[in-house]
Amino acid sequence: MSTEARLSHRTLAPQALAGLVQTSTAAKEVLGGQLTELIYLRISQINGCAYCIDMHARDLLKGGEDFQRINSLVSWREVDFYSERERAALNWAEALARIDSAHAAEADFAALRDHFSDVEIVALTYAAAVISAFNRVGVGMQLPVKRAPLTAQ
Repeated sequence: MSTEARLSHRTLAPQALAGLVQTSTAAKEVLGGQLTELIYLRISQINGCAYCIDMHARDLLKGGEDFQRINSLVSWREVDFYSERERAALNWAEALARIDSAHAAEADFAALRDHFSDVEIVALTYAAAVISAFNRVGVGMQLPVKRAPLTAQ
């Protein structure tokens, strides 16, 4: 792997980047940082974006998230570390990340109703969309991951 990105997306398309950041910020304002970061990490795992996986795991640690929950996110269905609200959000996020096969099924959408308002459901949907866009930038531009210990600082 290279230690440099293919192209500097930040300098070549600053307005596009700003739009994605604005969408991300709006989702976090509605959902809160912790849940949004869990969604960002899980979708980044599905999409295989090493840069985003590293960044969101670090952001979760800095935000006080438990390392075991971060490490177990890939197997969230197999452990009882996540609330019912988080599980509904993760299920929806996966349905959107795998839209080619899951098609955002009615059952997945209905599972959100017990835990989220309409505004929160839309914010979850935008969160899933924006991290998928960031993942495509990260993978497409081969954003490098610098080797560094995972810490809460």
